[in-house]
Amino acid sequence: MDHDNYDDGYIRGILNTVKTIAMVGVSANTSRPSYFAFKYLLERGYRMIPVNPVIVGQELLGRKVYAKLTDVPEPIDMVDIFRAPRYAVEIVEEALALTPRPQVIWMQLGIRNDEAAKFAEANGLKVVMNRCPKIEYGRLSSEIAWMGVNTRTLSAKKAQLFGRGIQRMALNRVTLAGGATDAAVRAEKPGR
Repeated sequence: MDHDNYDDGYIRGILNTVKTIAMVGVSANTSRPSYFAFKYLLERGYRMIPVNPVIVGQELLGRKVYAKLTDVPEPIDMVDIFRAPRYAVEIVEEALALTPRPQVIWMQLGIRNDEAAKFAEANGLKVVMNRCPKIEYGRLSSEIAWMGVNTRTLSAKKAQLFGRGIQRMALNRVTLAGGATDAAVRAEKPGR
């Protein structure tokens, strides 16, 4: 796997497949990037599990906070690492001890640990490093495209709205607003 360049299909496949995401290192501080990412993914219909020993036992956006992955009483599809790279191997080891095992290890922007990635992949897990699922979701779903971001095209025409202000969704997810589309299928058609 080339961890410097990910195919959009690989990232889209992960975001369309996982349902439960444990975010290790999420902060309750509303100005922190981890809080924004957690809230955004929660609002897009993912079952988010906050993992942070500093705020264990509290609730974050209505979700109980756990001290570590092994304390989570339900299966986890993806572990989103919001900790420094030096902690990645330890977090992957903890993820691999879970039954059932998660399908994906995702390391946030600025987080890259090739040893942790090799270890996870050797044990059958998919790995993404130095990317943010919030940003990737927005990019692949065209939520941010109506502003001209990452499209090389500027337009004053806004995307069609679904539900309560949620922009068009290219990922086949049901949002809290109840909107879901097959835009991912349309995007794969030739000529687009």
